[in-house]
Amino acid sequence: MNDVKSILLVGVGGQGTILASKILTTGLIENGYDVKMSEVHGMSQRGGSVSTQVRFGKKVYSPIIGEGTADILVSFEEMEAARYAKFLKQDGKMVVNTYRIPSMPILSGAKTYPENIIEKLAEKVSTMSLDATKIAADLGNPKSANIVLLGALIKALGMTDIDWKDIIVRTVKPNFVEINKQAFDAGFAAI
Repeated sequence: MNDVKSILLVGVGGQGTILASKILTTGLIENGYDVKMSEVHGMSQRGGSVSTQVRFGKKVYSPIIGEGTADILVSFEEMEAARYAKFLKQDGKMVVNTYRIPSMPILSGAKTYPENIIEKLAEKVSTMSLDATKIAADLGNPKSANIVLLGALIKALGMTDIDWKDIIVRTVKPNFVEINKQAFDAGFAAI
């Protein structure tokens, strides 16, 4: 518990980035870690970028993750992985949802969605990709992709000694508890 770990979660407004961060933060605090969390919403209500920075350890002095200092980057969308890759340590890990959300310039035809993003990132950093949105949809609710990615993150961190499902039960609305518990397991198993 001496080393501070830095996790950056990035996505597009409406993907549940902040909920996943809240569950992560709750679990870490309840298990004795000093935790600092920072959120940037930007134009999230209009489909813009959202990022959450979570730092934890024995003693954390700042919630801010600088460029080249994140241990793990979790991207809820492919292009967001490329946008935030500069924050990852050279020996860091990346967990990427292969789902694509086209931005307005792409939708209008002014630009095209970049190809081979994950392959290019994998040439530089340890990259684990999964189609979290399809996994969640197959379970019955594509909106639970955030919890699929949380399960993948927990496996990447190796933090299996925390009862994450109990935290999910206490955090999400009762109607969505079971689907989110399944989503967590599916994400954990996917990488």
